[in-house]
Amino acid sequence: MLALAGCVDLPQPYRGRPGGQAQVLAIPLAIRIAVPPPEQALLGNAQATDFAAALVAALQTEDVPVIASATPLPLDWLVEITADRQGQGRGETVRPRFRLLDADRKPQATTEGKPIPLEDWANADRALFDQVARENGPKLTQLLLQVEAARKSTDPASLTAGPPRLYMLGVLGAPGDGNASLGARMKEQLGGQGFVVQDSAEGASYGLQADVAVVPAGTRGVERVEIIWIVSRRDGEELGRVVQMNEVPAGRLNRLWGDIAYVAANEAADGVKTVVANALQAPPATSDAPKPTVPAVGGVPAPPPAATLTAPPVLPPLR
Repeated sequence: MLALAGCVDLPQPYRGRPGGQAQVLAIPLAIRIAVPPPEQALLGNAQATDFAAALVAALQTEDVPVIASATPLPLDWLVEITADRQGQGRGETVRPRFRLLDADRKPQATTEGKPIPLEDWANADRALFDQVARENGPKLTQLLLQVEAARKSTDPASLTAGPPRLYMLGVLGAPGDGNASLGARMKEQLGGQGFVVQDSAEGASYGLQADVAVVPAGTRGVERVEIIWIVSRRDGEELGRVVQMNEVPAGRLNRLWGDIAYVAANEAADGVKTVVANALQAPPATSDAPKPTVPAVGGVPAPPPAATLTAPPVLPPLR
């Protein structure tokens, strides 16, 4: 079984190190990203070149196929960098912005960095550009994954039309902000895995819901947390479950879940991906026997799970 993460002040061995498979991006090798030196970022020519190089280095650490080039090839995607001034007087700042353009130079996604004091930006060196790039590289990588997954999923001519669309039905039963936090973090994690996650059933191939229970444990002052992620097919057939269990101090989750929701979703997302992968690889049924009627996505899933997961080791109980 997959285990819940520890509290903020406890060891969290998987934080920042989700495993090799989770770091492999779903980006076809045919797509290359080019980062031209920005012409509208309030920088000199040498600074612009350094900024582009810093962003390329940050994206390469995320395994993105990217180069710094003032003359991108016709089929290259682009990261367009701009910056604008905000505020007045001594509080004036510069906010860098990043826009992802496809090969047709059509905008696909945008993100922005933290504001930087105008004086620091005017005198920016490679160290500052490296810092900005490290902060925004992962955000650009996430956007690229989501854009590419959506693009591939709309190509009916492709036998590998990209990751399937998954309908996120929601999380039920968690105290505090657990329902919202777990749902939001799971959307982020699955998006990072290359899924197209949506809030409606239209066009979805799979459904995902979670049931949470917090009950007294055998030890006084300790509660047991159980999270069950249920993956179902569009016709309602249950494909598998990812189960997480751990113990927390009583009342710990009555308000904010915080890091626990993040790491719980991070660990469970790999299990959800495994269930869907098993379903995609399953051979077609050949039996002529009638199948029992099952409800559609959003209803009660059929009881027996069709996938068995090999889960990572359980983390130590929370203290």
